Amino acid sequence: MTAVAVALAAATAAGCGYAPAAVTGKAANARSAAALGGMDALVKAAKKEGRLNVYALAPDWANYGEMIKTFEKKYGIEVHNENPGGTSQLALGAADKRRGQDRAVDALDLGTAFMRNARGKRLLAPYKVRGWQDIPRTQKQADGSYLNNYGGYISIGCDAKAVEKCPRTFAELLEPRYRNKVALNGNPAESSSAFSAVFAAALANGGSFDDVGPGLDFFKKLKKRGNFVPVQSSPATIRKGETPISIDWDYLNLGYSKELKAKGVDWKVTVPSDGAYAQYYNQGVNAYAPHPAAARLWLEFLYSPTGQNIWLKGYSRPALLDEMTKDGTADAPAAARLPKVHGTPEFPTGEQEDAAKVAINEGWGKAVG
Repeated sequence: MTAVAVALAAATAAGCGYAPAAVTGKAANARSAAALGGMDALVKAAKKEGRLNVYALAPDWANYGEMIKTFEKKYGIEVHNENPGGTSQLALGAADKRRGQDRAVDALDLGTAFMRNARGKRLLAPYKVRGWQDIPRTQKQADGSYLNNYGGYISIGCDAKAVEKCPRTFAELLEPRYRNKVALNGNPAESSSAFSAVFAAALANGGSFDDVGPGLDFFKKLKKRGNFVPVQSSPATIRKGETPISIDWDYLNLGYSKELKAKGVDWKVTVPSDGAYAQYYNQGVNAYAPHPAAARLWLEFLYSPTGQNIWLKGYSRPALLDEMTKDGTADAPAAARLPKVHGTPEFPTGEQEDAAKVAINEGWGKAVG
């Protein structure tokens, strides 16, 4: 396929926050499968394109490995997953810098603060999947620019063989016994999971959705006491003993358990009682997608019962879980394995996340050096 010519229109729909689709063609302007003539027509158009470009979708992240393989097998479309170990910031940067290129990202999976940034850059094409009406209003943008997909809670993963007593709270992480043991899955300025860990630490230390300062202070103290390890945690660093304690999403820590057990690691996972923080990741179609039909079919697959149950098997909570539980399409055994968390989760507003992102970007380097 030759490079797609793009032209960013100056006018935007009132209140929408995005520009009209930057790629020409019927698929690129379709705001639903119905607009293309239904799912059969969408599938036909996507198969003709034959390829889907995604970015930073780690195979062990919420079961993305199975998700991609199942999509490829079902539709015969090749998924090109660039930089599987990348971050939300790198994925956003790739989408922004490759406008009009064949290797541009077709669909985006980003944390909320980063997806709001993508929307502000007019990178998102509005699209409403089937089942849109069943997704809670608070978990989607009215214009269809992006919507929640899968989520979880910040948790503490611990190698029970390497650590005498696994911590269950943020407060415990400050104890001397955890010297050189506590790590994050990335840099909070680039990684949504690490960003959310700071949010959770703030809530555990007297902060709020409006004040993440206590979270930065916590990590500053953690480093000063010698407990913070400036290494990005992963199954590999855990196996090597470099990061025996990792603050990360519960579905990631739980997903690592099987792999780590095979390597002799007894990986325990706890949602800290003093800093319960939950959040969703989001999906959106790139307005500059070189494969616009495949991008839309990918979202349809992710929000289908098959896709949502693949998330469940990966220990995450899909956006349509409540509705699927009601109609009996949810994978009950997989749902039963989710960590039990008391209380109803609360979420920061977009404005609160934006303010927190600025505070963390400016304060992280000062906190941990």
